[in-house]
Amino acid sequence: MDAELHVRIAGALTLALALLNLTFPRRFGWRQELQRLNLLTRQVFIVHALFIILVLVMIGVLSLVYADTLLAPSMLARLVLIGLAVFWMVRLIVQLFVYDRRLWLGDRFNTTMHVMFTCLWSYLLFTYVNAAVAVS
Repeated sequence: MDAELHVRIAGALTLALALLNLTFPRRFGWRQELQRLNLLTRQVFIVHALFIILVLVMIGVLSLVYADTLLAPSMLARLVLIGLAVFWMVRLIVQLFVYDRRLWLGDRFNTTMHVMFTCLWSYLLFTYVNAAVAVS
């Protein structure tokens, strides 16, 4: 497996995920949903959603543009790759064990999305684990 190629693919997928997050407010009716929350909770939710997008963009750019630097043997590269692997491992755990299965079970579209995102988180996790091992 060409680690550099897969880190770049992971970067492109992460940037696509950041763009996908921009569609969430309309897709999930956040304007109406957020109106029911108190002002502080609403603003914290919006800030957190924007920070998620920012983190995804930073991970995407780092992986897509600087894959060669990430794979250069150094303690910093190894730590960044391990950090990215942990990030996606936690996201996979959340997908599998935190989200209530009633959100997707019995709904064809939501089940498809659940499976696709489980595959995506798994791919990202294994890509960064493989890259971290390659740097060792």
